[in-house]
Amino acid sequence: MESVSIIMPAYNVEDYIEESIRSVIEQTYSNWELIIIDDRSTDQTISKVEPFLADNRIKLLVNECNLGGAGTRNRGIDMASGRFIAFLDSDDLWSPEKLEQQVDFMLSNGYQFCFTGYSNISETGKYLNEVECPKKVSFSDLLKSNYIGCLTVMYDTARLGKQSMPLYRKRQDYALWLKLLKLTGQAYGLQSSLAQYRIRGGSLSKSKVDAIKFYWQILRDVGKCSVAKSSYNLLCYLSIVCVKKFSPSIYNNYFLK
Repeated sequence: MESVSIIMPAYNVEDYIEESIRSVIEQTYSNWELIIIDDRSTDQTISKVEPFLADNRIKLLVNECNLGGAGTRNRGIDMASGRFIAFLDSDDLWSPEKLEQQVDFMLSNGYQFCFTGYSNISETGKYLNEVECPKKVSFSDLLKSNYIGCLTVMYDTARLGKQSMPLYRKRQDYALWLKLLKLTGQAYGLQSSLAQYRIRGGSLSKSKVDAIKFYWQILRDVGKCSVAKSSYNLLCYLSIVCVKKFSPSIYNNYFLK
């Protein structure tokens, strides 16, 4: 049974992290390690984690200073000992069969990089809607929109090595998927909904503008796109985001086929 290293960054998630950890413990696949990296939380996040450390598969790292999302995840990647690396944020959840199905999908097909569908849930855990995934995504596909949910990704370090997240303040996961696609050519979508992404309140317009700025920067830096091509891809991205938000059924039935 191949081992899986799960990277879980944490920052001020005292209300959610216990449920996230339990969703890992309840996996039908048992050969995993969970590496939790606390990025200088100021609430009770660490005290919520500590009782789980009795399970020797669960490890806690505490950053000496705030590293942000990319640097925090990269500490976990550096420490990982598993063949496969997966990501789960500390307010999101996995279905019990997620790892079992995904490892089998990778090994049975010889894939190096894969992802799954997921559902959106509210801050309180109420089901909102389904986000399906395409059967495969290429580098050029991903330039137009990020079809890959971070909480669903798994990649094979035996074939790709440990690949860290570029140090962007936002959209660092998207930058990593582009890096991986340069190595693999394709990422493959397991056609099952195996995770739950929590949509939390308090998002600010400024943060959305910042996200667009980082998307542009990644298109230029990692995607190596010209200004004209970056503009085209950004327009595609904004259009797809609007459709995904306001008409998930059209997004699932049109953009993912």
